[in-house]
Amino acid sequence: MTEHDAGRYRCYYYSLDGWSEPSDPLELVVTGSYSKPSLSALPSPVVTSGGNMTLQCGSRGGFYRFLLIKEGDHRLSWALDSQTQPSGQPQALFLVGLVTPGHRWTFRCYGCYRDRPQVCSHPSDALELLVTGESGKPSLLSQQGPIVASGQSLTLQCRSDVGYDRFALHKEGGRDLPQSLVLQPQAGLSQAHFPLGTVSSSHGGRYRCYGGYNLSSEWSAPSDPLDILVAGWLRDTPSLTVQPGPRVASGENVTLLCQSQSLWDTFLLSKEGAADPPLRLRSKPGAQQYQAEFSLNPVTSAHGGTYRCYSSDTSSPFLLSHPSEPLELLVSGDIPKPSIWADPGPIVTNGSPVTIWCQGSLQASAYGLYKERGSEPWATRIPQNSSNKAGFFIGAMTPSHAGLYQCAYYTTGDILSERSDPLLLVVTGVGGPPSFSAQPGPVLASGGNVSLSCSSRLTSGPFHLLKEGGADPTRHMAVVPRMHAGRWQAIFPLGPVNTSHGGTYRCYGSSSSNPNVWSQPSAPLHIEVTDYTVENLIRMGAAGLVLVVLGVLLFQARNDTRRIHDAARM
Repeated sequence: MTEHDAGRYRCYYYSLDGWSEPSDPLELVVTGSYSKPSLSALPSPVVTSGGNMTLQCGSRGGFYRFLLIKEGDHRLSWALDSQTQPSGQPQALFLVGLVTPGHRWTFRCYGCYRDRPQVCSHPSDALELLVTGESGKPSLLSQQGPIVASGQSLTLQCRSDVGYDRFALHKEGGRDLPQSLVLQPQAGLSQAHFPLGTVSSSHGGRYRCYGGYNLSSEWSAPSDPLDILVAGWLRDTPSLTVQPGPRVASGENVTLLCQSQSLWDTFLLSKEGAADPPLRLRSKPGAQQYQAEFSLNPVTSAHGGTYRCYSSDTSSPFLLSHPSEPLELLVSGDIPKPSIWADPGPIVTNGSPVTIWCQGSLQASAYGLYKERGSEPWATRIPQNSSNKAGFFIGAMTPSHAGLYQCAYYTTGDILSERSDPLLLVVTGVGGPPSFSAQPGPVLASGGNVSLSCSSRLTSGPFHLLKEGGADPTRHMAVVPRMHAGRWQAIFPLGPVNTSHGGTYRCYGSSSSNPNVWSQPSAPLHIEVTDYTVENLIRMGAAGLVLVVLGVLLFQARNDTRRIHDAARM
């Protein structure tokens, strides 16, 4: 096909009555003659199922008209004459709808000139719309926290207990739609990391993520929004003070005062390690300064911790000043009990690294880590750079590292704090995986009962059952097995079940001498709990029964596909 073949064609046929009427015209367009235009979605490439979408095709090449093609549709989908914008760039706006998740909505556009309307440019880059539904929303978090410093490396993590195969990340007002395949599930969660590079002012904004399956074009409902705030961008460093003082009794009223000599209309107060976003208040003029008063009335032990404040402006709400000096609030005059956690998690594969973190006080002079409630520290660390926490790094997890850990710290006057709550560290991957099955089957109606069977020839100690996506991955069911048909077998009964019991389960074996050293995980088992009771089926009749059977078959097909994917990952 060359440019000379482009044009409009019609065909005829001849019979005894003579020549027929001409066919409808067929327009052949030859592409690849000019530079490609750009294609974007307004206001973003995210659209709710059943909604409309506007696509913008534009170029500086002075094209007379633009063509929009939908992948999978061999017809010439849309053609519009260009309209010149105030910037001098011609463009066309295509209204697309109603968008449904039946298949992928992927578009490209082309530009053409007036004198040769059937000879057009190279195609634009492909634009895929993200069609969202109402399925379970994932969660989105920043590994560095919601406030990041300019020049710092930023990575966002999207995760879910649903078991999605892929995730997408979208910034409000942005036109890009980064996508990522799911990582190997950890502690029952499917997750994906989105490295966004070195932080600049453009990274500030509101983000959401979505989960989906490779075999489906529909994505989940959006995660709750995550606001990323870039600190150090505004040339200001406010001060933070507390009244009546940094040591208060539980039940007192406390005011944190953030002040600046610069005219900023907003102040933010952030507590280190808090899950909630920073508090925002409008500034008020004070004595030669601008300030905001953050009241904590009345305070409890939960208010204790380290605070910083920032100044900002409503015209750029995601850009912040440098942080104030840290201020530590001590409640009831007691030394706060430290907190302890493991990164990336308390269930670690044999040979993998893990860091045990202990967070206490800015006044801490040293941290001690205790194993199995021992009287002497297993290891000690000195906090670095005036930090209120210390990390205990284990380069390669081994069975000897499994067990209970606690931490404590020394503060002014060599006073030793109370020990933290215990942290159970489990090592997995020691020994072959057990077999895992459900009786009578993985699909059952609400109110029914199911038995999950975990068996192995290798391990005779407790078997452990984990449900993926649990808020606390160390909570699990442990059952001592019995010998059955030459294998050690443990039965985990579930029931009467409801929809909350649905999800993905795995089981592990362990030895009776060291129940915190687990085998490799079994293959995943997906349990589906439906709302179809006998009464519902009677009311639904034969047609309803057919729908239920079809639903079971579809679930089984998806289950088989997931097993194939999981086997490939293992």
